[in-house]
Amino acid sequence: MTMEQVPSNLCLLFLSLLLPLLFLYKNKNQRTSHGASANKKLPPGPSRLPIIGSLHHFIGTGTLAHRAISNLARRHAAPLMYLELGEVRVVVASTPDAAREIMKTNDIAFASRPWIPSVRPIMSTGAVGLVFARYGVLWRQLRKVSVMELLSARRVQSFRGIREDETSRLVAAVAVAASSPHGEPVNIGRLAATATIDSTVRSMIGSRFERREEFLQTIKEATMLISGFTLHDLFPSSRLASLFSGAASKMLAVHHKAFELMDCAISQHREHQTVSAGGAAKDGEDILEVLLKISKEGGLDVPLTIENIKCLLLDLFSGGSETSAATLQWAMSELMRNPRVMQKAQAHVRDKLQGKPTVTEDDLPDLPYLKLVVKETLRLHPVLPLLIPRECMEECEIMGYHVPKGTMVLVNVWAIGRDPKYWEEPDVFKPERFEDGKIDFKGTDFEFIPFGAGRRMCPGITFAQANIEIALAVLLYHFDWDLPGGVKPSDLDMTEEMGMTVRRKKDLYLRPIVRVPPHSATE
Repeated sequence: MTMEQVPSNLCLLFLSLLLPLLFLYKNKNQRTSHGASANKKLPPGPSRLPIIGSLHHFIGTGTLAHRAISNLARRHAAPLMYLELGEVRVVVASTPDAAREIMKTNDIAFASRPWIPSVRPIMSTGAVGLVFARYGVLWRQLRKVSVMELLSARRVQSFRGIREDETSRLVAAVAVAASSPHGEPVNIGRLAATATIDSTVRSMIGSRFERREEFLQTIKEATMLISGFTLHDLFPSSRLASLFSGAASKMLAVHHKAFELMDCAISQHREHQTVSAGGAAKDGEDILEVLLKISKEGGLDVPLTIENIKCLLLDLFSGGSETSAATLQWAMSELMRNPRVMQKAQAHVRDKLQGKPTVTEDDLPDLPYLKLVVKETLRLHPVLPLLIPRECMEECEIMGYHVPKGTMVLVNVWAIGRDPKYWEEPDVFKPERFEDGKIDFKGTDFEFIPFGAGRRMCPGITFAQANIEIALAVLLYHFDWDLPGGVKPSDLDMTEEMGMTVRRKKDLYLRPIVRVPPHSATE
């Protein structure tokens, strides 16, 4: 649940169901009592109204949640801010100090995930993966398997051939467009997404997924439901809200569809294994193969069921592809808006490669400026700007304020990455700010935490970094780029849209010019 879709649903919320809720809401004093914590000092925040709490501050703003919340926190001088979204209590950290207290000092208290009503029927069956599992034995086991077996540096390195093959195909597709007589621009976001998605899927199941487009549509529908904060999620005690929302039944249908697709992926994997058994040896095990082996061997504190495996695959499919694709698109957007940085990045790559026919992963360690471009992109455009919500498992004190048990906790990494107290010219795309190497995204520098920190930090950093860096390197090495239609760099539309991640609202179309002719892609 990303919370980004709250503002877009509020008008419908108020028009259709606010008045019935005002009459039927039974717990009239809930806003001020909250049991034993009634007299304790909550974090500051905007004004709250009966029944709807803080929701009115989001209506009509036309602003995505991470920006709207950042504006509220700044207006109320609240590094730690308290909101009530209907019946849901939310605390938001908007500074590095507040984030550090949540994800380091008190990490154990905030190590669980909230289960909103629309997904609780699914989660309670045990059909959970790493992302949404509550803190406990199952989560610790899934985390250990992911870190040690699925996403380790050794495992990620074993997928090198897949990444190089998919980026070769990306270059070939762009080169075909560049050679067209009319010089038509290409949808670079779409091409980059295809490359990262296919690279991710091949790493998971050993081959491209035959039902890729159907799978992506299903993930999109699931994400919209989870991130949309339905009426029932905002008013979980209201039967009327549950009746009108219907989100739980919709989510259950999408869940069944996603599991059917995972069954298809597993069947495809087994067919691929059968076909390749008599052929050349593979470079290494794919992730599904590893999971099935672990499940068969047993010896775990909690058995790794086929449902857990499917959920883990869903986590890795969606997280490993969409986030990388969105970051690539933002990186190319910022480079086009900043010609000086683009020229420097291209010169850097081309000087290092000295006319080589293609980019390989052996070249990446010698491309430090490319890594700075990726870091600066993640600072300005974290694809999960509020990360994934945590839940307060026990009453605790943060920055001198009381956080009640059960409160949803968000960390606004978008606001933290643009805090002028820590970043000079925070809205300027300037990769050089990372040249001294003092700040990294490994979860220890809380002014820069696009992947989170602490126990619930994203375990797929190495996997994402590998996909992003090689794709960006080949785009900068082989091609020069122009904006179509005479658009000036300063006029490039950078409007955001919330999907699976925060991405560009409008597709990024660029006109490629071949600079270093590529080899033919693998057939």
